[in-house]
Amino acid sequence: MSDLGLPARRSAVFLLDQVIGESKLLSELIGAGVLDRLAPEDRARAQRLTVETLRGLERADRILQRYLQKYPPLTVRNALRIGTIELCNGAAAHGVVNAMVAIISKHKHYGHLKGLVNAVLRKVATVGPEQWSNLRIPRLPKWLRGPLVVAWGGEAVLGMEAAFFAGAPLDLTAKNNALAVAEAVKGKVLPTGSVRVPVGEQVSAMPGFTAGDWWVQDAAAAVPARVLNAQPGEQILDLCAAPGGKTLQLVSGGGTVTAVDISAGRMERVAQNLVRTKLQADIQVADIFDINGQYDAILLDAPCSATGTIRRHPDLPFAKDGSDFADLIDTQGRMIDHALTLLRPGGRMVFCTCSLLPDEGEVQIDEALGRHSNLMVDRTALDIDGIDPKWITEEGGLRLRPDFWADNGNMDGFYLACLRKTV
Repeated sequence: MSDLGLPARRSAVFLLDQVIGESKLLSELIGAGVLDRLAPEDRARAQRLTVETLRGLERADRILQRYLQKYPPLTVRNALRIGTIELCNGAAAHGVVNAMVAIISKHKHYGHLKGLVNAVLRKVATVGPEQWSNLRIPRLPKWLRGPLVVAWGGEAVLGMEAAFFAGAPLDLTAKNNALAVAEAVKGKVLPTGSVRVPVGEQVSAMPGFTAGDWWVQDAAAAVPARVLNAQPGEQILDLCAAPGGKTLQLVSGGGTVTAVDISAGRMERVAQNLVRTKLQADIQVADIFDINGQYDAILLDAPCSATGTIRRHPDLPFAKDGSDFADLIDTQGRMIDHALTLLRPGGRMVFCTCSLLPDEGEVQIDEALGRHSNLMVDRTALDIDGIDPKWITEEGGLRLRPDFWADNGNMDGFYLACLRKTV
């Protein structure tokens, strides 16, 4: 890593340009290899700077607007944002200012604005750190905040925003013994059975990783498979299975699991985790609408807006605007209908999405019940450890929100319901 951290900081500016200016998701960019040429430490630093800047973007802009008569081009503005975030979080002013000036000075279009960058960041270095803590927790963009306030109320959304700003700790699902895993990694067992550890240590270097004793999975994401409660001897179908945490849970329950996902690349990761954890499942790369057969239990983790995962993916509110959500909602309904044709009479299906929008959760179940007279919600399936009765919704589903467990590190947003096919 260079003295000024130029490769990492330059890459962070580029990532912000792509997210904010081109509506690209960080996962897509990183998956496409935009950081592959960086040294591992620079790659990690670029991602960290980008994520921290997206989380604190509103605060950075509020500080910067005091020193800008008009907003400069996006690339320059993003360099200023990153610099402001670093300065306000204790980075040495000399290194930050010199690095951002160097990055802009070499830009073929905006090099003439290096003096602006120098002057503004020097002012931020003087007063920014004191101003930072006095600013409000950043708000979600209006396109998302408005519907969430309508759904859950202003106080709940403020709690969600606090969770998004704080970021996410690291949650693990134990293959066998959660208490033993917690002791080994110096974590704690959460009420629902996940193990929570502070972020910081490299995952692959943690005790038990190589042995396959656990896998990374947010506590909320681990609940649907616990509700499905796979039993030995059952034929179980895991639809939209990648990245595979739920597949591993279902296999651990003793069932014979078929895991299906349309992404070959993502399913390769599932296969690797199965090998690491010494578990077995039938992996199929396919469109779920091409799947046939009959199963005792099905887990359908449908593609969705992912609005419940913003504390881990702060790029989403800036890369999306909600315009494609209607198509997702339609696809979810069709997936429910097709999955039910694969479910044996008397069988059960857990439908879930990592969304905070009722149209992708509560409304989907209400509408599915209206379309299928042989369908009922199994409320008793929610009787598992750690579930607060207040989280159970009117139609019998489970609504998990980022503002829950505020004193315990919060959780992702999720919706799930267990459906029974009567005939």
